[in-house]
Amino acid sequence: MSIPKSQAAQIIQPGHFEADRHWYPKALNATIHPMVNFFLNLDQERILRRYCHIHPKVSYDSLRTILNYQPQQFRWAGADLIHVTTEKGNRKMVVIETNSCPSGQKSMPLTDDFQEQGGYRLLMEKTFAPLLKRGKVKGGLAVIYDKNPMEASGYAAAMADVMQEKVYYVAFPKDDPDPSVRFVDAQMEVRDAEGNWQPIRAAFRYLTQRPWDRLPIYSKTKILNPSIACLAGGRNKMVAAKAYDIYNSEIADSGLNILTPETIWDVSKNEIPLWVRKLGGQAVIKVPYSNAGQGVYTIVSQKELDDFMAQEFEYDQFIVQSLIGNYNWSSTSKLGKLYHVGTLPNAKGQSFVADLRVMVQATADGIRPLCVYARRAALPLAQELIDGTDSWGMLGTNLSIKREDGGWDSDTNRLILMDRRDFNKLGVGLDDLIEAYIQTTLSMIAIDKMASTLLNSKGRMRTKLFESLNNDSQLLNQILH
Repeated sequence: MSIPKSQAAQIIQPGHFEADRHWYPKALNATIHPMVNFFLNLDQERILRRYCHIHPKVSYDSLRTILNYQPQQFRWAGADLIHVTTEKGNRKMVVIETNSCPSGQKSMPLTDDFQEQGGYRLLMEKTFAPLLKRGKVKGGLAVIYDKNPMEASGYAAAMADVMQEKVYYVAFPKDDPDPSVRFVDAQMEVRDAEGNWQPIRAAFRYLTQRPWDRLPIYSKTKILNPSIACLAGGRNKMVAAKAYDIYNSEIADSGLNILTPETIWDVSKNEIPLWVRKLGGQAVIKVPYSNAGQGVYTIVSQKELDDFMAQEFEYDQFIVQSLIGNYNWSSTSKLGKLYHVGTLPNAKGQSFVADLRVMVQATADGIRPLCVYARRAALPLAQELIDGTDSWGMLGTNLSIKREDGGWDSDTNRLILMDRRDFNKLGVGLDDLIEAYIQTTLSMIAIDKMASTLLNSKGRMRTKLFESLNNDSQLLNQILH
């Protein structure tokens, strides 16, 4: 039986990496900014000394232990952070969310012109390859994806080169009636072009849309990252908020903590107007399990709140966060008013909200930064709100655009590269980059610890514990145990 090419696993052989397939054109020929390159090459000791010098109440030993942490489940992560300040000018990097399938390689200029596979190869060498040593089953290697083929195929080609063997590259979209990926006796198998099912010993997973409805919690195939990392916070904003809170309590004596907007979790839809009112009429409402900018609603007016309440949603629970806007219209939270630093003003005097994506990887030398990029909002940040203000246009930074056919496009006009031309627009310095890296590392560890807590000694999910943390019947019905 022959399987259509669109469904069957493609075979990627060593020596087939072609840079123009795996980078945006504007990033392919960009020259990395010297400060960003310097940051990415800083050794751990210098980062420790610098950070503790700037933050004298932070414990050097505690921070060193944190940076050397070895995750068990969540070994590759990306956090979205925003650069904020207080009315007294105290600047901070605030974590908005942490992602268990972070994009970024296609937007990252090379740190070394002679290492043409960039971060793709580093992730395969330093994080994926060591994972294989833990495996006990036989089989091939695979990359499975439902989005971002530019990066997913880059990882597949880099994997083939690093491991010096063929790699199965397989589309595994949500709601596929006849997928070319399955699990038999807890081991992944992929279907080749001849219709034969091939066993897989390890896989790199780029599934962004509800991966827990296709990937079982327990798998004999080693997967980077497993779906438990998503449920524990990498694709679940509800549990992520609780993971941050628990880990902050654990590290309170170190002088460190994960900085986030004030967050109210386990909110039913009919409670939302009450919490928006408590936050001063401005808030962010999130569907906890969405990604790529979907399911996030910024509320700055009664009309935006009414429009939200008029919608129907698949899930039962939401989270509500304080809104960070301009000084004149930010939520008043426990931390006071935080507002966006924004980009440096352009020739028209306009500043834009921008976020910073920091990607990190677990290595034998601890958790290390892998790549950085930024995105700006579509509309400039207004000093004052007026009737009809489009708050999402001013505050939303995600580049993903969902098409009517279910596919995805990307608004690369708002991409800010870490190159000589773009980086200066962000107005961030070396200490801000270090702060963003440490915040990303803390959020990664918090989610990894939660993921490990949610598994029993046999690698199965502790369902009752998860239900106590995230009692959403629609979500629970989707999880493959």
